[in-house]
Amino acid sequence: MKPLAVMALDVLQTADGRAKTALSHKYAAEWRVARADGYFPEIGSVSPPMHPARPEAPELLSPREVPHRKPGSETGRIALLHAVAHIELNAVDLHWDIIARFSHIPLPAGFYDDWVSAADDESKHFNLMCDCLEELGSFYGALTAHAGMWRAAEDTAEDFMGRLAVVPMVLEARGLDVTPGMIKVFQNAKAESAVAALETIYAEEVSHVAYGSKWFNFMCGRENKDPKEVFHKLVRTYFHGTLKPPFNEEKRADAGIPPDFYWPLTEDLPDPQGE
Repeated sequence: MKPLAVMALDVLQTADGRAKTALSHKYAAEWRVARADGYFPEIGSVSPPMHPARPEAPELLSPREVPHRKPGSETGRIALLHAVAHIELNAVDLHWDIIARFSHIPLPAGFYDDWVSAADDESKHFNLMCDCLEELGSFYGALTAHAGMWRAAEDTAEDFMGRLAVVPMVLEARGLDVTPGMIKVFQNAKAESAVAALETIYAEEVSHVAYGSKWFNFMCGRENKDPKEVFHKLVRTYFHGTLKPPFNEEKRADAGIPPDFYWPLTEDLPDPQGE
């Protein structure tokens, strides 16, 4: 069995979405078998690329250039599914990247169990979205996509705590806020496959946010720091803008993030220069 960081690098260097997620599933299964046998495999060390390999399509545009389509039409629903597929493919790479990029930090086996599981889930989510697109006569890559998805990874490439704060505890937590509305769109359209796929994603994303919260708090405890204060500082450092309500407070609480972590981040800080 390859060291886990080498597996992660293999996934990051695979461009095609279906091939990337197939390899992700394969390596996650190997990890689970080893762990079920009571074995803690070697983590190893690699130098991951700043940007993972990507297919030629979709064309990536700046957020302002991506067309906005109303979800009430089939065209709009296809665009929504395509956007979610793009998010899920980025999530696959984000979860393998945190393993590869921060393998030099001593962490318990449970950390790797959690992020391998999350990467495995995201791989399933990407394929579910691709299946839904194909059912509607489209495919991942048929539309343009958001180029800013990887920005959080770049910004936190040298800050493990920053990565935990911004990716699972801000970006993935946002998914808990918006997914119920997306499910409603497809329920109204009687699109049963999309509803089932999004409900699966919604249920499983809670655990991914919880992994971020758990290991963020673990690291704060290791360093004897106040998690709330550290979270606020890191999000203000690495997240561009303020957090936007409404928040799914119930699911965020299920994931271990209390309201006093995110509500203060909805407000702009006063300029210390008074300008």
